[in-house]
Amino acid sequence: MSHRLRWSGPLLAGIGFVAAWQLIVWAGGYPDYILPDPLRVFGRFLEAWADGTMWPHFEATLAAVLLGFAVGALAALPTGYVLARSRIANRVLSPYLVAAQATPILALAPLIALWFGSGLLSRVIICALIVYFPVAVSTLVGIQTVDGRLLELGRAYRATRLQRIAKLEAPAALPSIFGGLRIGVTLAVVGTIVAEWSGGERGLGILINLARGSLFDIPLMFATLMTIGLIGVALYAVVLLVERRYAIPAA
Repeated sequence: MSHRLRWSGPLLAGIGFVAAWQLIVWAGGYPDYILPDPLRVFGRFLEAWADGTMWPHFEATLAAVLLGFAVGALAALPTGYVLARSRIANRVLSPYLVAAQATPILALAPLIALWFGSGLLSRVIICALIVYFPVAVSTLVGIQTVDGRLLELGRAYRATRLQRIAKLEAPAALPSIFGGLRIGVTLAVVGTIVAEWSGGERGLGILINLARGSLFDIPLMFATLMTIGLIGVALYAVVLLVERRYAIPAA
């Protein structure tokens, strides 16, 4: 597939979405405080960046997303490996991991904010918690599906445990691990926004509340949602590029 064809599909879909949005606004005659048209939202988006409204909130959210994703992923990788290689650990820990994942993060966020404050630390913790499970499970699945012949080869050459992990198991499991990382990096954005709704002074989640509440600036709220979406797309693209570099063999 050529580079031009690869990008034409998403571009046409985006144009179609914006056109449908504009038609809905025209047909319904909606005012800005109900549903602003895309041109108004885009103009407010540019204005918010130009006058400095968006930047401090963007910076705070991005910092929490990156730190939370890093902490959650770094904790999940060894957990997934241990669960894959130890039946006892799998039987003992798996029910608790599933139970923790099933607990709504919206219910935990106020408690974490109460215990750790409403600053960066609580946001990183909430973000890490929501990233942890998908990365741990993808690592577990990836390690479990490593070809047993690779492990036999490592034993035949008397490779140490660390050598087998670094040279055999980890490279073979990378496609599955990166699948979890792609899910995790988008959930990191969601977790950070949820954490910001629990309190604080800066963050895109807080700006959403301000725009729809005290400011009553619905175009700004949509512009903030656009910024959050762009963060998610950009981080997903970064993980995808790294995956193509290290986990997908060249043709």
